[in-house]
Amino acid sequence: MLVDKTQFVKALKLTELVPCKREKLAIVSAEQARPGLQFSGYFTHFAYERMQIIGLAEMTYLDTLAPDLRQARLREFFSYALPCVVICRSMPCPDDIAALAAEQDIPVYGSPQHTTHFQTAAIIYLNRLLAPRETMHGVLIDVHGVGVLLTGESGVGKSEAALELVKRGHQLVADDVVDVMRVNETRLIGEAPEMVRHFMEIRGIGIIDIRAMYGIGSVVHSKSIDMVIHLEHWVREHAYDRLGMTEDTTELLGVRVPRILMPVRPGRNLAIVIEVAARNYSLRRMGYNAAVELEKRQEELIKGGMS
Repeated sequence: MLVDKTQFVKALKLTELVPCKREKLAIVSAEQARPGLQFSGYFTHFAYERMQIIGLAEMTYLDTLAPDLRQARLREFFSYALPCVVICRSMPCPDDIAALAAEQDIPVYGSPQHTTHFQTAAIIYLNRLLAPRETMHGVLIDVHGVGVLLTGESGVGKSEAALELVKRGHQLVADDVVDVMRVNETRLIGEAPEMVRHFMEIRGIGIIDIRAMYGIGSVVHSKSIDMVIHLEHWVREHAYDRLGMTEDTTELLGVRVPRILMPVRPGRNLAIVIEVAARNYSLRRMGYNAAVELEKRQEELIKGGMS
């Protein structure tokens, strides 16, 4: 993936020490490399496609090398197609590094942060920037700290349920369109496209601004997707789960997420049911399952009667 150079510098608070002609940086991973082994002459398995970070240890080691050896090592280092080099701790860029980087059109940046602190900040930023993404139809809302993604066909009542939840003190993330990103192998984050952020469509009324109507505390910019509740119109012949002994899941961007099929019929208060589902999810995450507890009580009662 090509990363916008200007945004990259701004987000990580970098200083441009050696400019390059390119507007995009070929950063394909949040993983980074510290080229200590390369400066010592070992270039086998060199992860040159990663962002190269020079800290105090690497810079101090370079200063111990004889001028000819140092020049040879640096020239070989810069012969690879490096996406960029970052020098931490506000250390100045040595003239030989600046000359070789400019010769190969490789940008060099400076950071005032300690090396490990910068690495952490870069990983967080790049993980989010490079995460696999998907845009889907649904409503995402934060209910008691649980990110609930409401799905279902148009007109089933997703926005109305979300509006009632906002009135009950919960926070809207996105209505109608949700941008989903996978930040690691088990975690999904959802947010609203900037154009429609904080807006909601209610049939019969039109577009409303949730933040302006209910205050800044009624919205949140992004939230993890912890569970999916799929709303569908009640079908009498359908055998809906009444005990909750088994847990259904669905796959989003390769991540398995708990899923509940929730029937919708007139007179049913969806907001309260969704609240209960979120609380029940939190209890299950802490190891408590009401259905299993009920089954244990039944088994104890049966054993007691037999004895």
